Amino acid sequence: MIAPVIRVQGDRVTDASTTSAVANIGVVGLAVMGSNLARNLASREGNTVAVFNRSRSKTDELLAEHPEAEFVPAYSYEEFAASLAKPRTAIIMVKAGAGTDAVIQALTEVFEPGDIIVDGGNALFTDTIRREKAVRETGINFVGAGISGGEEGALNGPSIMPGGPEESWVTLGPILKSIAAVAEGEPCVTHIGTDGAGHFVKMVHNGIEYADMQLIAEAYDLIRRGTGKTPAEIADVFAEWNKGELESYLIEITAEVLRQDDAETGKPLVDVILDQAGAKGTGAWTVQTALSLGVPVSGIAEATFARSLSSHPEQREAASALPGPDEVFEVADADAFIEDVRQALFASKIVAYSQGFDEIRAGAAEYGWNIDLGAVSKIWRAGCIIRAQFLNRIADAYAETPELPLLMAAPYFADALTRGQAAWRRVVIAATQAGIPSPAFSSSLAYYDGIRAERLPAALVQGQRDFFGAHTYKRIDKPGTFHTLWSGDRTEIEAEDTH
Repeated sequence: MIAPVIRVQGDRVTDASTTSAVANIGVVGLAVMGSNLARNLASREGNTVAVFNRSRSKTDELLAEHPEAEFVPAYSYEEFAASLAKPRTAIIMVKAGAGTDAVIQALTEVFEPGDIIVDGGNALFTDTIRREKAVRETGINFVGAGISGGEEGALNGPSIMPGGPEESWVTLGPILKSIAAVAEGEPCVTHIGTDGAGHFVKMVHNGIEYADMQLIAEAYDLIRRGTGKTPAEIADVFAEWNKGELESYLIEITAEVLRQDDAETGKPLVDVILDQAGAKGTGAWTVQTALSLGVPVSGIAEATFARSLSSHPEQREAASALPGPDEVFEVADADAFIEDVRQALFASKIVAYSQGFDEIRAGAAEYGWNIDLGAVSKIWRAGCIIRAQFLNRIADAYAETPELPLLMAAPYFADALTRGQAAWRRVVIAATQAGIPSPAFSSSLAYYDGIRAERLPAALVQGQRDFFGAHTYKRIDKPGTFHTLWSGDRTEIEAEDTH
């Protein structure tokens, strides 16, 4: 039960136990993301939003700036709980980590069985699994929800990836549908799966985002160095690309960034920004998790490593005197080269998404989630950072073949790769000969060649492993597991599989 709490607000004395339960949804944490999400909720018909922040000033500031939202303010967890109609539903929008655990603990002390706590932050999915298990013991539903779209998405309509128990979706679903972005008449939200499924899918989304951004940056770098075009001229190239199969939010904003001039120097803004990329950690989580699942996400990994490389200026300075190609890189036919880069970008983008969906499928199998990959692609069509025209093609592929083992082998993507592979190879060759780093382009092409290869040199690796560690191997011509007595007479014997 909620204990009575007395507080003073101005000259009024109020009792939290008598607070009217008028709100159907509450938001805890009123920094920019939380405030924008609360405003989004309040703007939708049928929602009344309770708000609470550890710092009272944030709550008062939000109320003063947005009286039209008619927020229900709370200045303690007890009052917050009392303001919510049952089943109480609260979305936490605080920094991932210990702060999230503290808020969850505080809410479980004032909520009751059947109520719902939603973590809308960028939590690591294994933390969400742990939290859901602990909260479940209280009878309260815990939902980890990935929310993509940044500050603008939170305010105007994000892509939302909620996990948690099915029971919670009955209450939470209509609320989240009311605020989600809409693509072709469909809200960009679906119940992903139990416990940590939502945050897992959001993590992979961010990993794909890393790859997408790095590929775009490599395309820009190659065009600029190869053709000598200015950032503004390259902006026109990206704007044109945005009218075709590469149409996406990231291509759109790339053109905007490249057109921007610095007010202080008059130079292109991209030329005065320090070339050291930041990261919040979700790309690294994606790669680490893929390694544990045995899923190759080489494009995502190289994009993550490229950010790390850029952020080590002392090493880059030490390497600056190392030799590179003698010849200056300059293409003979600028238009043809730009078209090659466009095709290489699209082909590499297909690889990034294919690898990301492979990881989601593997994660679902490992953790017992029933994830609809086609539905995931649909909720990414609007609101999120990687929203793109070709996500419809991904949805079509999974609709046609729900158990599709490899996304890039679906007819549409296989055809695109067939059309683009020659250009892709020319671009990677040109970048290598010119000494221009293109790790995402190169690794994506290597993955493409590896996955389609009839036979890989892994056979030699297995031979080496058996030689030094008796790790055994299998043969192509008969069943069973074998080991060669390398330190003996080198006869082959049947052995127990130690892969």
